Parts: sequence; C-alpha cells; structure tokens
Amino acid sequence: MQAQRRAFTFGLGALWLSACVGGGGTGSVVSRASEPGMSPVPNAGFDAWVDGFKSRAAGRGLSQSTIDTAFRSAGFLPGVIERDRNQTEFKRTLEDYLAIAASPDRVAKGRAALARHRSTLSAIESRYGVEAEVVTAVWGLESQYGERRGTVPVISALATLAYDGRRGAFFEQQLTAALRILQNGDTTPANMTGSWAGAMGHTQFIPTSYLEYAVDFTGDGRRDIWADDPTDALASAAAYLSRSGWRKGQPWGIEIRLPAGFNTAVTGRGKGRSSDAWSALGVTTADGGRLPNHGAGSIILPQGANGPAFLIFNNFNAIARYNNAVNYVIGVGHLSDRLRGAGPIRSSFPPDATGMTMADRQELQRRLTAAGFDTEGSDGVIGGKTRAAIEAFQRARGLPVTGEPTLSLLQMLRG
Repeated sequence: MQAQRRAFTFGLGALWLSACVGGGGTGSVVSRASEPGMSPVPNAGFDAWVDGFKSRAAGRGLSQSTIDTAFRSAGFLPGVIERDRNQTEFKRTLEDYLAIAASPDRVAKGRAALARHRSTLSAIESRYGVEAEVVTAVWGLESQYGERRGTVPVISALATLAYDGRRGAFFEQQLTAALRILQNGDTTPANMTGSWAGAMGHTQFIPTSYLEYAVDFTGDGRRDIWADDPTDALASAAAYLSRSGWRKGQPWGIEIRLPAGFNTAVTGRGKGRSSDAWSALGVTTADGGRLPNHGAGSIILPQGANGPAFLIFNNFNAIARYNNAVNYVIGVGHLSDRLRGAGPIRSSFPPDATGMTMADRQELQRRLTAAGFDTEGSDGVIGGKTRAAIEAFQRARGLPVTGEPTLSLLQMLRG
C-alpha cells in the first residue's frame, strides 16, 4: 500500500497473486515457517546487528520492554535471504495475469466471501464509500480471501533483510514500524506473521502502511489485520482506497473498442480526454455502445494494439496507489466487475512471444498430462509446474531440454 510500499512490491498480491495455481502456476508464494530456511539459525553477525539496532530503536522512542519482547524469539532466517536473492525477474502478460486473478475458482470464492461477509462489507462501504466488491477483489488478490496470509514471523523476516543490507534502510524502517505496532498493543510478536518480505494480514500491509492507514473497525481497541475475522483488514483496505481518492459509483475503467486505423499515439496513462472527445475519434464500448461520461479518461493498451483496450478513470489511479502495476490494477478492477456479475474480457488477446494462444497453451498442458507428464492443471499460464513437465517430456524423448512451450512441441504431442 502507499507509494513507499509499492516501490517495494513484495506483498503476496504483488508477488503474483499469492498463488499461481494450476498447471501454469509457480506454486504458492506464501512463505511458511515450516519451509526450509524459515526457522531461525545461529548467526553471530546478525546478533551483533540486532544489538546495534536495539540501541537505535530505543533512541526512536521504543520501550525496552517492547524491544526485548519482540526479539525474544527472533532470529536469522536464511530462507528469507534466499527468496530475496532469487526473485524471478519477469512480467506476465495481462492475459496470463487475469487467468489467475479472475480465474473461475477465484471468482467463485470471491462471490462466496461477499455473501458470507455482506453485512460487514456493507457497513465498510457506508463508512468509507468503497464498494464491497472492490474491497473483496483486493482481498482476493492479496491473500486469496484470507487463505494465504503468510506465516513467517515478521520481526525475524524484517530484521534478517535489514541486516543483509541490500535494502537495509528500507527494511530497518519497516522493522521500527513493526515494533511501534507491537508497542501500540495491536498484536503480539507471535501473531505478527506474514510474507517472507514482511507484508502482513488479509490485505498485506507492510508496517509503515499499517501505521498510516489501518483502522479498528470492530471497536475492540486493536487494529487486527491478522485475525481470522477479516473485518479490520477489509476496513483498512477501504480506508486506504478512500484516502487515495476513490469515488463511489464510478468504474475503475471499462473495456472499449477502437476503430480501424486508430492512432495509438494518443493512448497512455495521463493522456486524458472527455468521453465525447474519444467518441468523436470513433471509440465505443466493447459492445459498440456510446461511452459513458465519468470525467476525463485515458486509453491504455496493456498488451499492445492487438489486445484489449481500456478507458480508465479516476478510480484506476486510486487502486494504483495500492499497487502501481497496471496488471494489478486491472486485476482488481476486473475481478470486482466479475464479482458483480460481469463477464470475462470480450476482446481476444494476441499470441504470446512463441506464437501460442491461450487455447494452445491449455491444450499443451492437457496433452502433457495425458502423456504422463502432469502439469497439475490446464490454466494456460506457463509456470514452474508446466516447465518441469515440458523438461521431463523432452528428457524422456531425447530432445534438447529447454522447458519452453512451443507450437512444434504441441504438434509433437498431437502426433
């Protein structure tokens, strides 16, 4: 949340939707304390750094009691460093992102969560002016509706990252903020768990964002975003969006249709025009209707001129304050639309860099699985499980082992 957090996009949602499930998935990105490297190990350098940090923390107004309690069970987590060093530097296409963000399973679970928490979400909407479906969509992308909040001790994770020093100043700031949360009595060190990078709770706040935006909606005196009851976390997300300028009753954006020969040089965030001006250029809604008037809007083409086009409004920018990645914003917006009952994106997506369409990739996964090389699903998203299945198939057939999906590989499987 907030610009500071999103320059450091390591919440579960930012780490590709907390779970890239199915055949294309890379597996859950939620660190678990039981995973290798997520239990404290002796490290003399870390211990010396902690001693120095404790003195700095005391100088920042943290009580000795808070500091001692927080670090009583804390320790160096080698798995955190391994995760930080081995982040995959890639960017999924919007098509792949939405295949995960608005998968049938995520939509179904979201609608069930809406129904289950309708009264709470309605009360939150009344207070903060952010629609229940939007808050639920953020929840769905950040932690799969609370199923994947992370179980790594936050004090240990942040201290490990601050000691490591690659972004030491940032993580020390987060660690100091985490201690302030504990000193305020909102939670305990044992309950303060999250991702390996310190994002916490149902809606994955980092500590500085928590201090600025989290709210006590239940009125029990604590801003508890970690509890099984998601009320405070959902209200905190709504409060954040509200303070970011959310306007109730207006869309984040709409899918549109561009006329043949449209000049794409006029597209891009920040190049706003009125709906009448866009209409004069031949732009219509996706079904060919007249554009609605929600103030100035910009046209974006997240997958190029041959992919879907969107006219985005003010609320797009409000979501972007939560996470500035375009795919994330569209993911939240589109999932919220689906939770209201809207259908999938109407426009087709172009083939990927290998020339394969989504249907091709899904067929590839199905045929690999049928041939005995299980991709564990056929969502069409090429992730670690699918690449491992391709490698196993290539190895078994005496082919060069690349793990890359190709049309020639698909044709081989068809044959």
